Amino acid sequence: MNKFTLGVASILLATLSSSTVFALGKNSVASVNGKNITQKQYQAHLKQRQAQNKNDKKNAPVSRQAILDELINREVLLQEANKLKLHKDKKVIAQLKLFKDNLLIQALISRSPAAKPVTDKDLRKVYDQQIGKADPKEYKARHILVKDEAKAKKLIAELNDGANFEELAKKESTGPSGKNGGDLGWFSSAQMVPAFSQAAAKLKKGTHSQKPVKTQFGFHIIKLEDSRKRELPKFEDIKSQITPLVQNKRLQEYVVKLRGKAKIEVQ
Repeated sequence: MNKFTLGVASILLATLSSSTVFALGKNSVASVNGKNITQKQYQAHLKQRQAQNKNDKKNAPVSRQAILDELINREVLLQEANKLKLHKDKKVIAQLKLFKDNLLIQALISRSPAAKPVTDKDLRKVYDQQIGKADPKEYKARHILVKDEAKAKKLIAELNDGANFEELAKKESTGPSGKNGGDLGWFSSAQMVPAFSQAAAKLKKGTHSQKPVKTQFGFHIIKLEDSRKRELPKFEDIKSQITPLVQNKRLQEYVVKLRGKAKIEVQ
């Protein structure tokens, strides 16, 4: 039962809890206009409410009467919806179809290779691949960002003639760090676009790039101020972050496999 339904049930509790009850069928806990609410429905709803209470300590303790009232209120509302023939409303039909489709897709995914338990071996493989590619260093640098290559080359020439990098960055850089003299602080390779990281990694401490570094942001002149080794994350600390990556990869592979078997036409 979603939050909206629960909210409605709470509002109607006082007015609907005394609804007319017909003779109960076998294994039923209540009846509304002759429609039985079964013990199975009661247990399922009870379990759901107990789970909600466990996750939200603010909820009041679950009582038998509260569960019965919620189920009775739900049935009253459902019967009224059917009486008004809302199940024939076009918008409702479309929403029901969408809900059904999504439910079927989720059921399929839960039975697909993507739902296969992720083992530490699976996680370790991804961890080793990622950490193996990771740059063990981090860098402290400044940069000057301009829009055209000719301008960048002109500034490099000025730097080679002794211009102060920080002052030139404040004056010429179009990047947000320009007002701070182009200071980027400490960063890892993964935090910058590849072209920028690769260029910074090749520089010696205290030197600036002799060629403009082109990225999607424009043309950069980079000055490396320092570098140091960084501590890479340990497997146990990030394996919970790797799990969804493995699951998503499996799901993508499963979808690609299904698409490969399907006849797809696009206009």
